[in-house]
Amino acid sequence: MANRAIIGITDWGKTKAQLLDMTARIDAGERLPPADYHLNFASAAQLLAELPPRRLDTLRAIKQRGPASIYAIAKALERNYSNVHADVQKLVEHGLVEKDDAGRVFVPWDDVLVKVNASLLSAA
Repeated sequence: MANRAIIGITDWGKTKAQLLDMTARIDAGERLPPADYHLNFASAAQLLAELPPRRLDTLRAIKQRGPASIYAIAKALERNYSNVHADVQKLVEHGLVEKDDAGRVFVPWDDVLVKVNASLLSAA
């Protein structure tokens, strides 16, 4: 069973074609296997604007620590609480982090991969 978040760069044409193919398969009655969660951006610049290194460090710390308060994550990272809180909010918006009933944050994925194809790094 898939339980990965895959972050990457793709163009809308490719994404649209994949979605149309998946829709046709579902409409034909095909049962699709569990799928990974994909978070795609149009460019490396957009990916890095939304997920800069510090935000990825926050994601990594939450993944390593397991369910924890934002305060505990900020303390572990030796960063200002409000900055970590802002990072967590953005990670929640992107579906990479969730909060439990006690308000602790956690990464719901077994693995989080960031894929960047070198040919997509050049400006279009």
